[in-house]
Formats: sequence, C-alpha cells, structure tokens
Amino acid sequence: MMDKNKTRNIGIYVHIPFCISKCYYCDFTSYTNKQEYIEKYIKCVNKEIEYEAKIARIVTTIYIGGGTPSSIDEKYIATILSTIYKNYKVIDNAEITIEVNPGTCTLKKLKAYKKMGINRLSIGLQSANDNLLKEIGRIHNFDDYKKTIEYAKKAGFKNISTDIIIGLPNQTIYDVEDTLNKLIDLEIKHISVYSLIVEENTKMNELINSNKLKLPDDEIERYMYWFAKRKLEDNGFIHYEISNFALPGYMSIHNMDCWSQKKYYGFGVAAASFIGNKRFTNTNSIETYIKNIENGKFLANRNIDEVLNDEDMQKEYIMLGLRKISGFNIYDFIKKFNKNPLLEYDKKFDKLFKEKLIEIDYGDLNIKLTKKGLDFANIVWEEFV
Repeated sequence: MMDKNKTRNIGIYVHIPFCISKCYYCDFTSYTNKQEYIEKYIKCVNKEIEYEAKIARIVTTIYIGGGTPSSIDEKYIATILSTIYKNYKVIDNAEITIEVNPGTCTLKKLKAYKKMGINRLSIGLQSANDNLLKEIGRIHNFDDYKKTIEYAKKAGFKNISTDIIIGLPNQTIYDVEDTLNKLIDLEIKHISVYSLIVEENTKMNELINSNKLKLPDDEIERYMYWFAKRKLEDNGFIHYEISNFALPGYMSIHNMDCWSQKKYYGFGVAAASFIGNKRFTNTNSIETYIKNIENGKFLANRNIDEVLNDEDMQKEYIMLGLRKISGFNIYDFIKKFNKNPLLEYDKKFDKLFKEKLIEIDYGDLNIKLTKKGLDFANIVWEEFV
C-alpha cells in the first residue's frame, strides 16, 4: 500500500499559456491572441496556489512552463514565486526552472529571474538550422539563441537546458550533428533530444497532409537518435532518460521526480496534478478557468483523469521507471508495493525478456530497456497499460 505521508513532499508546475506565435508542431494549450487575459490569469493562478496550500506541504521543485513564460512581464513570474513561498515550505536549494524562448529574453529579464530565485533555464532551440526553424514556425534564429545564452551566463545561470527535435521535415543527419556541435561548444549542461510527433489539429499535420512538407523515413529518424546518443555520451553527457542527456550533476530533478511517481501539483489552465492516487487536469479553457476561480469554484476547473488502484499504481510505476535509462529497482518496487514485480507480472516480463526489449542489471537489480527496447519503448509500455 502507498505511504500517504509521502504526499506531503511535492513538486509544483505552473502553466503560463501565452505565446507570441504558435509553432507548427505544437498542440499544447497555448494562446497567441489572448494577451488581455494575462493580469487576470496570473491573479487566478495565485489564488489557486493559495487554495491548495490549506494542507501544509514541502516543495522540492518548481517548474514554470508553457506556452512561453518568458513572453510575459517578469513581474508576473515574481508574484507567482512569492505566492508559493508565502504558502508553502520550499526546501533550500530547490530546483526552480523556467522555460524561455530565444527572442523573448533580455538581460534585464534574466537577471530578474535569477534575483527571484530561479536557478535553471530550459531554452527551446529545436535546431541550429535557420531554414528548418522557419519551416516549423519558430520566431527566432540561431543568433537569437546564442544571444539568449550570452545573456543567461551574464545573469549568472549555469544550469541551462536546451531542447532539440529530430525527425523534422527536410532535416538531415548533418543538421543534427551541426546543432549538437554548437551546443557542446556553448557548454550547455543538459540537452533534450525529442523525436517529432505530428499531432492532429496542428499546422505541421496540415502541411504534411498537403505534401508541402515531407518527414524523413523512420530509419533515418532512428539513425539521428543513435547518432545524437553517441555524440553526447562521447562528450561526457549521461543518457538518463529516453530523450534526456545531462552532464554530471545537471539532471532535471523535477522530471526525475515525475518519472519516479512522486507527487506534484499543477497550477493554471490545462495543468496536470498527481496527488494521492488521483491524476487530474485543469480545464483547457482560459475563460472557464478564470471565471471559476473568480467565483471561488476552484474544483469546478478540475477534470479527474484517473483514480488509480494499487495495480494501476504498480503498472504506472513500471512504465515511468522504464523511461529512465537505469530502469527501476526491484527492491524499491517491493518496498513501495510489498510485491515482487517479477512474480506479479511474470508473463509480461517473460515475454519482454524473450523479445529482448528489457533486461536485468544484476549489479543493482534494476529492470531496464535494452538498446532494442529504446527503439520500441511503446511496445514495452503497452504491456502495462
């Protein structure tokens, strides 16, 4: 059974849904035409943060994502952090991350972030090729990114993460190599390498369906992934999650906590939470979100996605654990659920072992994906859905 006392330690995610422009591949809840809501929205987020603080909680990480949080005035970010600190106990040296996009950050803004306690930046680059950036609807070029890095370092940030995407239309392996070389030269400490997922109702899907853009073959996309893995590992990066690489000491604590099934609150429109045995998400309508909070109907914004029973928790723990390159520890599973996963799910594991998708590291008794499993992770996870 779960130890309910552990829910007192939480991470916090805050969603800032405003953007200057919508990227062609993006299906996140974000708005380019609702800037008039910014002030009201931030006030409502602060009220929601205060409302959920009625049970004392200890905050270990804070992550401000979007949207583009750096597209709004830094004073709004300051009020959010101030509200969190007033209503929760935030541990010393908590990891506090904000997502920023090139072209939306001045040196003044980044200095303000540092002064208010933010100690980690997650910067969206996607590619160092300016032509590719235009084709996917990014509003910046690589020079804008370099300027953002320059400002970030001047502001005192050392913990800087950058996202790139592989499998983009018209992208070549040489583009991926060039992007990685430039990031390594800039001494970026954490790099996320995401494979492009074309979602319905995005401009990218529309362009591909109308044959205006063409995706590379799956084999080429997989070659890009393994090339990036080798390149980064050869340069001292640790591959610690399917899409994430970090120099020693720079792994994302917030994300590692999520992959370890730790609890978190999400504040703001479309923000997800995991508390107790419930996963829930706020409404994706900013108008509804604001109206409900202004009327004191906080729970009316909440959509319960899942109420997990013990078996659900066990299966999810396995799926999340297998996202990590080190996998999940058998003894940790037994300690958490009082069951041996190899006995509880013997047929599923036998099948995956035979298909060479998973393996046991007998040094620390971790179950993890094999190299083949990294390419076919979805097949592994389907066994535990």
